Amino acid sequence: MTHPLFSLKGRVALVSGTAQGMGRAMAIGFAEAGADVMICDINTDGLQATAKHIEGLGRRVVPVTCDITNVEQIRAMFAQLDREFGKIDILANVAGPGKLKQPEDISLEEMQTTIHGLIIARFCACQEAGRRMLAAGKGSIINFSSIGGVTALGRGNFAYSVGMGGVAQMTRELSTEWSGRGVRVNAILPAQVMNPGLEDRMKVDPNLESMFLRGIPIGRLGQPDDVKGLAIFLASDASAWITGAIIPMDGGNLAQNAGGTAGPRKAAN
Repeated sequence: MTHPLFSLKGRVALVSGTAQGMGRAMAIGFAEAGADVMICDINTDGLQATAKHIEGLGRRVVPVTCDITNVEQIRAMFAQLDREFGKIDILANVAGPGKLKQPEDISLEEMQTTIHGLIIARFCACQEAGRRMLAAGKGSIINFSSIGGVTALGRGNFAYSVGMGGVAQMTRELSTEWSGRGVRVNAILPAQVMNPGLEDRMKVDPNLESMFLRGIPIGRLGQPDDVKGLAIFLASDASAWITGAIIPMDGGNLAQNAGGTAGPRKAAN
């Protein structure tokens, strides 16, 4: 039997980036824990596939094709949420743009696009959800940052890392402003979690996976479903006194010193 502290029954969640990857896993995890969900993505086909899966769980789901970097589309989506559900209990800001380019080469326009998508547009979603949650006196906002938001990744991740650092600080500030009025704000910091884009990069550079694994003591890359437990915890009453937390989901990456060596690997079954 699941502990009632982790139940999301009767709650409404809005999750972005739900066509694939961790956004999809989070939306499904919330539904499995009892929540009804509004899901959004720019990829309509993937979005509909996720919606069909959630419907199969017996939960209500409203899919919205939305460019999560477009402020007007975000506001329109929240207006639709008001019409469909009349409330929001959980916001998960998962989707966001990235640009691989060396800092000496990236254009100001490319930098501006990345920062807008990761900070300005995400703040718009936080603000829209926050206003509704503050009026209700309760709510949980979960922002996705990255290990690159608190440490430097190099490899042309300049714009992405700067933007994700802003997301981490936005999380701390919003928590400080809102938690006393019932709205908790936390952030998840993934390391390398498998997705189609990462798979393509590893096909191009066969040394990339082994480089990543040298920094992950647990011995494997992340899988989208790895986020489910942490996301449900942060969305639920099980984390009622946790806010402003910047939580790594990284297989031990941030804990390991750059000169550290992982212990012996567990033998394969």
